[in-house]
Amino acid sequence: MIGKILADRYEIVEQIGEGGMALVYKARCKLLNRYVAIKVLRNEFVKDDDFVKKFDRESQAVASLSHPNILNIYDVGVEKVEDKNVHYIVMEYIRGKTLKDIIKEKGKLDLDETINYSIQIGNALKHAHLNNIVHRDIKPQNIMVTEENIIKVTDFGIARAATESTMTVTSEALGSVHYLSPEQARGAYTDEKSDIYSLGIVMYEMITGKTPFKGETPVSVALKHVQDEIVPPGMIDDSIPDNLESIILKCVEKRQADRYDNIEDLLDDLTNIKNNKGRTFIADSDDSDSPTRMIPVIEDEDIKDISNKSRKKKKKKKEDSRMKPIILAIVLAFIIVSVGLFGYARIRDFFKDSEVIVPDVIGMLEDEAREVIESKGLEFEVAGTTKNDDFNDGEVVSQNVKEGAKVKEGYTIKVTVNEGEETVSVPSLINKTLKEAEDLLEELGLKIGTMKEEFSNTTPKDMIMRQEPEASTQLESGSSVNIVISKGEEVKKVVMPNLIGKNSIEARNTLLGLGLEVGEIKEEPNREYSEGIVFRQSYSAGIELDSKTTVDLYVSTGFIEEEPEEDNSEDEEEKQKQEDSDSVEDEDRDAEEDEEDEEDDKEDREDDKEDREDDKEDREDDKEDREDEAEGEEEDQDE
Repeated sequence: MIGKILADRYEIVEQIGEGGMALVYKARCKLLNRYVAIKVLRNEFVKDDDFVKKFDRESQAVASLSHPNILNIYDVGVEKVEDKNVHYIVMEYIRGKTLKDIIKEKGKLDLDETINYSIQIGNALKHAHLNNIVHRDIKPQNIMVTEENIIKVTDFGIARAATESTMTVTSEALGSVHYLSPEQARGAYTDEKSDIYSLGIVMYEMITGKTPFKGETPVSVALKHVQDEIVPPGMIDDSIPDNLESIILKCVEKRQADRYDNIEDLLDDLTNIKNNKGRTFIADSDDSDSPTRMIPVIEDEDIKDISNKSRKKKKKKKEDSRMKPIILAIVLAFIIVSVGLFGYARIRDFFKDSEVIVPDVIGMLEDEAREVIESKGLEFEVAGTTKNDDFNDGEVVSQNVKEGAKVKEGYTIKVTVNEGEETVSVPSLINKTLKEAEDLLEELGLKIGTMKEEFSNTTPKDMIMRQEPEASTQLESGSSVNIVISKGEEVKKVVMPNLIGKNSIEARNTLLGLGLEVGEIKEEPNREYSEGIVFRQSYSAGIELDSKTTVDLYVSTGFIEEEPEEDNSEDEEEKQKQEDSDSVEDEDRDAEEDEEDEEDDKEDREDDKEDREDDKEDREDDKEDREDEAEGEEEDQDE
C-alpha cells in the first residue's frame, strides 16, 4: 500500500501499526496538506462478510462519537486497488505512543499517572455508553497517549450498539485475551460492565506492570479469567494504596452484577483518590504484549476439565496457608534463641548469609534494573552489550540468573544490555538542490531514498519541495530520507482566444484566466473601434500557445479628425527675411490690384444698371402684348 493514493486524496506514506482486523498507515491528505492515519481492513478478511460488517460497524459507531478522549474519524470509504476492494477509515494522526509502550518503557506507572489515565479512559467510555456504544476491546494497545499526555481511545472494531443483540452467536469471540471479560470468554451477554472489567485489568497492569493472568495458550488465559481469582495488586507491591486496590478488585469481579453499576460510579471513586493522593512507588516491568487475537469461546466442557486442577491448586494453597503459622512460629523461635545464644552480631551474620529471590529485570532500563537488583541486597554488573530489535536502546536483554532463583545476599547478577543504533536528527531539505541534500545527509550518516518529481507553483524547479520523514525526526544512522523534487510550474497548451472587440479589462482577465501572461498594452488611434477597445492582438485567435506565454494587446484611443500639424523644415530666420523682402512688393501690388478692383466694381455697377433698364423695357413690352391679346379676344366674342 505504500505510495498508493486513496480517493485521489490520501497518499500512503508508511505503516505505523496493526491490529487483528486491520493495518494502520500514516498518510498525507493532499487537499488539506496534513497527516492522517488510515486503517485498512486486512486482505484476508475482505472476502469475509462478517468481518466487513464488523469493520463497517466500527466506522458507524465512532462517527457518532465526539469526545476529546476518543480518536476523531474524518472519512470512510471503499476503493478498488489492484483489483482488490480496500475498505478504509481515515482518522486523526496522533503524535505519541500507545499506553502499552509507555508501560513497557517505565515498567509500571506511578499513582498519579495511573489515576489520570484511568479517569480519561473512563470519560471516553462514559461518552460511548451514553450513546449506547460498548467498546468490548479495551486494552493498552488500543489507547494512545499524545505528547500532551492526553488519552485517545481507539479501535471500536467490535463495538456495537447496546440496543442491539449483544449475544455472541458465532463460535469465536474477538478480543485481546489478557483483558477479556469472563462473559466474553463464555460467549455470553456483554454490556457496559464488560468495558468496566477490561478497564480494571488495564488499571491493574498500569499500577503493577503486569497482567493478572498468563498462560501458554489464549484458551488457558481465558479460562483463568473465568475460574481463577486475581492476585490483589497489594500482594505484588505493598506500596499500592488500599483504596485503589479496592477499586480495581471491584472492577474485575467475575459476575457482572458485582461490578460497578456504571462507569460514572467508577469515575467518582477515582476522582476521590485523585483529590486525596496516596503513596507513590517504584516502577516494575512486564514483557507481556499480546495483539488482538482470535480465541475460541470457552465451553462448559473446558471449564469442567480445568475445575479439578483448580480445586487441587486451591487445596494445596489451603494446606500451605495452614503451614504458614507453624513455619512462622519456628522461625520466630529460632530468632529468639539466636538472640539469646549468639547475640546481635550472630543475627546480623545470619541475615547477611540469607538467600534472596532474584527479580526479573529483563526489559528494564539499565539504571532501573540496577536499582531493583541492589534493593534486594544483590550486586549488579553489565556483562556486555548486544543488538536486539525486540528491545529499546539501554534495556536489559538477558540476566545470568533466572527470575525466582535463590542466591546468597551479595551475589552478583550479570546482565546484557541492548545497544541500539545511534540516532540522527533529520535536517530540513526543503528548497535545497539534490546535490545540496546529498551532501548534507552524507555528513550526518544518512542517504537519499526514493526520489519523485511533481509540478509546483511555489517551489522553484529542481528544488526539493517535500521530504519524508519530516525535519527533526530521529533516524538510525544509515537510514534513508525520501524526497520530492519540483519540476516547476506545469506547462499546458492553451488556445489563443479572439480578444478583438473586447474592452481592455475584459481581455486582460480572459488571458489571465487561461494561464497566459499580459504583455505590453499599446494605445493607438483607430477609425473602426472606440476608445478602450482591443483592435489587434500579438497572436492570432485559434493558435495553440504554451501557458505563461506573454500576449501584447493594441487598444484604440478613438479617431481624431484634425490632421496633425506638419513640421516645417525651413529655417525660421530665413523665412522671416524672405517675408520681409517681399512685403514692399506685396503692398504695391496690392494697391494696384485695389484700383483695378474699384474700376471693375464701377463697371459692374453700370452693367447692372443697364441690365435693370433692359428688364424694365422687357416688362413694358410684355404688358403691351397682353393688352393686344385681350383686345383680340373681345373682338372675337363680338363677332
